[in-house]
Amino acid sequence: MKIKKILITGGTGLVGKKLCALLQKEGYEVTILSRSKNPNSPYPTFTWDYQSRHLEAGAFEGVDAIIHLAGAGVADKRWSAERKKVILESRTMTSQLLYDQLKSTPNQVKTIIAASAIGIYGIENSPNSLTEESPIGTDYLADVTKEWEVATSQFENLNVRLVQMRIGIVLSDKGGALMKLLEPPVAAALGQGDQYMSWIHMEDVLGMFLWAIKNESATGPYNVVAPTPLTNHAFTKMAAKIFKKPFMPVPVPKFVLQIMLGQMAEILLGGSKISSQKIVDAGYHFKFPDFEAAVKDLKS
Repeated sequence: MKIKKILITGGTGLVGKKLCALLQKEGYEVTILSRSKNPNSPYPTFTWDYQSRHLEAGAFEGVDAIIHLAGAGVADKRWSAERKKVILESRTMTSQLLYDQLKSTPNQVKTIIAASAIGIYGIENSPNSLTEESPIGTDYLADVTKEWEVATSQFENLNVRLVQMRIGIVLSDKGGALMKLLEPPVAAALGQGDQYMSWIHMEDVLGMFLWAIKNESATGPYNVVAPTPLTNHAFTKMAAKIFKKPFMPVPVPKFVLQIMLGQMAEILLGGSKISSQKIVDAGYHFKFPDFEAAVKDLKS
């Protein structure tokens, strides 16, 4: 079945904005689900609210595919008990609301591309590459991502093609991990600096979502990462060199990050070496497989 109309949740986020624009450029009709309507939005917008279980009528009309990106930013605020609740529920409860509404409303949706994260593998500071078949981790973010995928896995009960995109560290000049690491006047590795950072250029994130929409044989989880993960030390040193920032050879101690960020320091101190071989074998061709070229592109 040829996809013509796509409904996107999380369409105003870092990835969502660019993905909406790309899909429209590719000739798809794009609509979005958002908590509020923006009169200046170039896309028809329907409102929803997972807390009040509201989803505006007509949102599924003519929709062939849904791209589900919604979820509160993991690194936006310190992890208080309330924030951790929002991080989890903004993923699981939006997924549940979508599922319940699709189940009870006549529609023609046959494809759902759901965001996930490589955090599902947990903090695995080892040189071993992890694949989509690797065990699920046991830390906080692994638990969140597991529950997220459990929630989106329900879509398979609706006889749709489900793809779960386990997104890595997205490189963008509009925000994200790279810009945060380069914010201080001096760049430095974090903790031991040996934790792996499984990165991906924004253009390849968009490319993989487009690939998943177009390829009807694509199903199940895919790691959305470049084929060349780097240690935090190598990542930071190379980025600092390209952006012409001083690199301090002494890393920021673990205890300093824990004092500054609390439990959220886990994001910076842990990491996993993630393989993208599955999506490569399935036919995806990277635009930016090399870290140096990827960062130079963002700087240009």
